[in-house]
Amino acid sequence: MSSEGPSEPSAPGHPGADPAAVGAWLAVELGDEAWRRSTLSPIGAGRSNLTYRVDSPAGTVVLRRPPVGAVAATAHDMNRERRVISALRGTAVPVPAVLAASDGGRPVGASCYVMEYIDGVVPLGELPEGWAATEADRARAGQALVDVLVGLHAVDPDTVGLSDFGRPDGYLARQVRRWSTQWETARADGVTAASARTAGELSQLCALLGGSVPTTQRNTIVHGDYRIDNCVYDRTDPGRIRAVLDWEMSTLGDPLADLGLLLIYWYQADETPVWQAAQHLPSPTRLPGFPLRVDVAAAYARASGLDLEPLPWYVAFGAFKLAVVLAGILARVRAGAVPAAMAHGIDDAVEPLVALGHHVLARGID
Repeated sequence: MSSEGPSEPSAPGHPGADPAAVGAWLAVELGDEAWRRSTLSPIGAGRSNLTYRVDSPAGTVVLRRPPVGAVAATAHDMNRERRVISALRGTAVPVPAVLAASDGGRPVGASCYVMEYIDGVVPLGELPEGWAATEADRARAGQALVDVLVGLHAVDPDTVGLSDFGRPDGYLARQVRRWSTQWETARADGVTAASARTAGELSQLCALLGGSVPTTQRNTIVHGDYRIDNCVYDRTDPGRIRAVLDWEMSTLGDPLADLGLLLIYWYQADETPVWQAAQHLPSPTRLPGFPLRVDVAAAYARASGLDLEPLPWYVAFGAFKLAVVLAGILARVRAGAVPAAMAHGIDDAVEPLVALGHHVLARGID
């Protein structure tokens, strides 16, 4: 690990990462001068932590760093993300190997780490031609997602050195308070009038969630943002996940929070209007063969042994949390703190998510 040296400038087109600085650092950390001839290309939409593919004659790796500018350190803690990935190596949860890390200074002027590049398919929107082309393959892809989540929740934190990774007692109540505070901050920072009109209903949803927190059945490692496009699937076997990514929200807590948020992202071919209105982010799961939400939940329950009677609370909380996350992004865009492109596709997402949260609490997940 390296943490000394001055902050490095960013190269044009690469906010937060200069290819020359990254390459020079990797040459030292990985012991190969060929890394000095590195090029960087961004991966993902960049709405949260920044991810870059680093290519050089020495090979390919992936660099992760926090967003550029003022951010909440606890929300973008590279050390926590690196720690959980390292701890899960060798378990049933597939994760990339961490290759190098910095606590600040070189190479990007902020904490960062480099992990191995896992070649595969990240299912986002349209599936690659020829991949999971049959309903049977898509069913296996859905089952693999459930299996890995169950595997994560079965890992003993003490065994992998994560006994102090979070405070599981009171996790759900703290989560409601945390995201309520985030919402108030987003409103103060400039959510538009259209989003502000939902403030009453969102505050009511927050109160309903806070007043009906279910009893946690089991405390486990939770991912915090588990969904199909945070996984890398095998290119030739849709029933195999090669890596789970984006661990920035991971902690110790209630595993059904992961399942609840996963179901918010899980689209179906035939949706009721309230579910369809809340689906702004791309997902391939409405294609034939992928299981229905109720089937995903049932498969998880069978494998985990957890009681799903309180599941509507967790799904409603997932809608609430995602609404707050997107509201924060919109606030930063409208304040000019981040590029306008980050609002693409989510301009009108907050109000329908709040409505979905109320719907699920009242009527269940069907």
